[in-house]
Amino acid sequence: MRDVSDEQLMQLYAAGNAAAFETLYQRHRGPVYRYLTRQTVDAATANDLYQGVWEKIIVARHRYRPDAKFTTWMYRIAHNHLMDHFRKQKPTVPEGQIHNLESGDAETGEVIDREQQHVQLMKAITTLPDDQRDALLLKLEGGLSLEEIGTVTGVNRETVKSRLRYASNKLKLILEQ
Repeated sequence: MRDVSDEQLMQLYAAGNAAAFETLYQRHRGPVYRYLTRQTVDAATANDLYQGVWEKIIVARHRYRPDAKFTTWMYRIAHNHLMDHFRKQKPTVPEGQIHNLESGDAETGEVIDREQQHVQLMKAITTLPDDQRDALLLKLEGGLSLEEIGTVTGVNRETVKSRLRYASNKLKLILEQ
């Protein structure tokens, strides 16, 4: 099933093919999980949201229509689930609580520098306004186009471009300090 498109796999799954779902899950579990972990403060919340997204995909499988890319549909579900979570409890980011990279072998200065840069970047991303952070992570983690991000977030292409530009400028300012 490696050569089958996501859209075809989702149609197969909706028709009852469990192996098609497994293939979709294997293809997209990492990016979806990273998208959620970078939006939340703690791993437990991210894990709960992650499970919820896949549950919603399972429940909605019969409503999927292949006229949109599967990834756009999937990230729309993830985005909506995340927004529901945020509405229920306004997230806060305690100072210094950033997901650290764990390296089994941090002997070289280069590895340490990369880890420090990554931690700084992740901390900077958490300071972005919600709409900018969401657009940025959908682009970076989801690999979505501007149009797809617009579909997921319910805004037009130009608004997405603007949010990404503002996010990029803010990150540059923060990281240059």
